[in-house]
Parts: sequence; structure tokens; C-alpha cells
Amino acid sequence: MSDTLEVLELGMQDYTSCMHKLREFTTNRDKHTTDQIWILQHHPVFTQGQAGKPEHILNPGDIPIVQSDRGGQVTYHGPGQLIVYFLIDLPRKRINVRNFIDSIQQSVISLLASYDIQGYSDPEAPGVYVEGKKLCSIGVRVRKGCTYHGISLNVDMDLEPFKRINPCGYTGMEISQISNYVQPISMAAIIERVIPIIQNKLSYPTIKYAKDQT
Repeated sequence: MSDTLEVLELGMQDYTSCMHKLREFTTNRDKHTTDQIWILQHHPVFTQGQAGKPEHILNPGDIPIVQSDRGGQVTYHGPGQLIVYFLIDLPRKRINVRNFIDSIQQSVISLLASYDIQGYSDPEAPGVYVEGKKLCSIGVRVRKGCTYHGISLNVDMDLEPFKRINPCGYTGMEISQISNYVQPISMAAIIERVIPIIQNKLSYPTIKYAKDQT
């Protein structure tokens, strides 16, 4: 099934249980397992990457902090932010990690361009930016050549919790979102646009909408 990408739209998900499901899927998959992307949102949570430093969490307040097994430092997830998790067999796709990261960054840049927003990536700080402000964070994990975790794209959300941390480990990093540039905007419209872009950037001839098997 290397030519097929399955899409699961999972709605609002608890971060910890979702992380366990990602790990379980990756552990149990084999060479015949179809690659998937999971599209969802999370309840408010700060997530700390594997190498995350506690000093980057300034004032979490009542928002829980979860230790994640993804790469990167601390970030915030909450309603109005699009999460896309990539469960991809990289050797089967004949793509390395660097090219995979570039492809998903370019997917976000292409999505923004479809709204006449000029986004760009930064080789020193993974993610996607507009006018010096970060709109999209990337944190992935690769196990036995297979990816899990993915991206968080700020669509139309409360950005205040980002002030309680040093986002991605950068002091003073400014955060923005699509709704600052496009009104009206909806999560459904973003999802509808981004799926075929991801399909194209990762070169899947066939896309399939799957039921929640997690």
C-alpha cells in the first residue's frame, strides 16, 4: 500500500492518549501497513519534547504539562490549532528524514500561499513563519524508519498560552495564526485544502478516508 495515504479525521483528542495510540500504531505496523495522517485538535496542553528544558516553561498556570517523545522543546496545543500527525514508512517512500521535514514544511507554505500569505521556513529553527512570527511548529519521532507525531498549525485560537513559555525554546519568539491574515477562516476549510497538498508533496497517487482504527 505504498501508493495510498489514509486520512483519519479524529476531532478533539486528549494529548496523552493520542500519543500512546501513535506509538502503538508505529510499534505494531509492518511492511504492509498503509501510511496514514491523523487530523485533529487537542485540549489545552503544554508538551515538552525529549530534549526539553524546564526553564522554557515560564508560567503554565492551570494548563497541564505533558512529557512527549517527539523532538523539539516546549510548545502549546489547544482548540483552534490544526494537528496533523504523519505515520509514514520513510524507507518504503524512498525519502530521508530531512526531505520528509522539508516536504511537510512546504505543504504548510503551499497552504498559506493559497490564501495569499507568504510563509517561509528557517533551516536553523524548523517550522513555518510569516513576517518573522511562527505559525506552524514541527516535532517528529522516527522509529525503525517510520515517523510519528507531526505538525501543529495555528488557525484561529487563543494565543495567550504561548506567552507562558519560550515557544520551541526561543525566548521572545512571536506567535501568529492564519486568522490574523484571513477572515473569515474555518478549520474545516483548512482541512479541506491541506489534505490534497500533503498528498501531492509526499507523492501519494491514491488517498483514502479511513474510519478511526486507533
